[in-house]
Amino acid sequence: MSQEFGALIIIIKIKSILKELFYEKKFLVLPKLGINRAIFKLGGIASLSIALVFLISIKKSYACSRILYHGDGIEITGRSNDWYNSQHNNFWVYPRGLERNGASGSNTIKWTSKYGSITLGGYDVTTIDGLNEKGLSVNVLYLSEADYGTITKDDKRKSMSLAAWGQYTLDNFATVKEVVDAFKKNEFYITQVDTPDGHAGKAHLSISDPTGDSAIFEYVKGELVIHHGSQYQVMTNSPEFDKQLTLTNYWETIGGTTFLPGTNKAADRFVRGSFYLKAIPKPKSDEESLAAVMSVVRNISVPLGITTPGQPNISSTQWRILADHKNLAYYLESPRSPYMIWTKISDFDFSPGSSTKKLTLTEGSTFEKDGKFVYGNVSDYFVDAIPFEFLGAPAVK
Repeated sequence: MSQEFGALIIIIKIKSILKELFYEKKFLVLPKLGINRAIFKLGGIASLSIALVFLISIKKSYACSRILYHGDGIEITGRSNDWYNSQHNNFWVYPRGLERNGASGSNTIKWTSKYGSITLGGYDVTTIDGLNEKGLSVNVLYLSEADYGTITKDDKRKSMSLAAWGQYTLDNFATVKEVVDAFKKNEFYITQVDTPDGHAGKAHLSISDPTGDSAIFEYVKGELVIHHGSQYQVMTNSPEFDKQLTLTNYWETIGGTTFLPGTNKAADRFVRGSFYLKAIPKPKSDEESLAAVMSVVRNISVPLGITTPGQPNISSTQWRILADHKNLAYYLESPRSPYMIWTKISDFDFSPGSSTKKLTLTEGSTFEKDGKFVYGNVSDYFVDAIPFEFLGAPAVK
């Protein structure tokens, strides 16, 4: 019996399962012929197993996406953030020399910030995204499979609330390699903390720098897993990153002009982001590069009005970010405004003793004055503020 005939028999046997998963439960709608063609194009049972990994893995998936664009002399990180309601996001500017701690009990990690940063906070208790003065970008994205392990009092490492992870990275490191080298030492552990609106706080971290270097950090079964290299340009949410890579390899054999998965599921957005990022034509300027990257971020965003009961993270995109590593500029776009706002590292004084500054946004992540949208560079609108405290994690028992 030939491989293709054998694969056909297996397809017939699993069609009823696929029908239940995709046509009745609506996890992902794929054309029937598209499934067959995709499998046979790879050639038989081996590729069928890869397809099944994809089909099964997408059952649990969540929103938010990050891409890293390698341009001609410019690196740009783009990111979307999806949630079922407002996370009360605000812009923050932090100078060097701030005394901080990990908000995780008496054994918590403590540090003094080495680098200033522009960040986007959530609920004024955590840093969700940011760019520091050395051009290091940090993105914190939801990951339902995150498992920080069971920690006991015998653990001699320092503790850190999940809410402090992103800002700790921005404060202490200039390059991706520095972060990777430090995190490999395993000198602290993460303590999970629920979000202020009552959902499980679980996340993974992506970072990038002006050289185009990139790294993904995930806690899987209590162990920190690191993917380091400029080739890691796309990250979404579930499943774990190594499985996302497997799924993308499968879809690359099909070709994006033949068929691309189009739902708001994380696995689908990962595939689309990977394909469209490579398809960007060579821009003629930095401005064209920024526009091109934003076009991809919009493609992997979720329109307003989309929610999934019981899964707050499979929801509408609340905002989109661009971090320009070359020009050290930080852009924000809200789907509730037709305009983009931005700020630049060069617009602020990050010397020790300088003021922390804040730009208060609306619940729709827009900036308004006198009831009207403000657009363009908003650096002059930042005001002095007191840094927020990270959301505290429960002490280890």
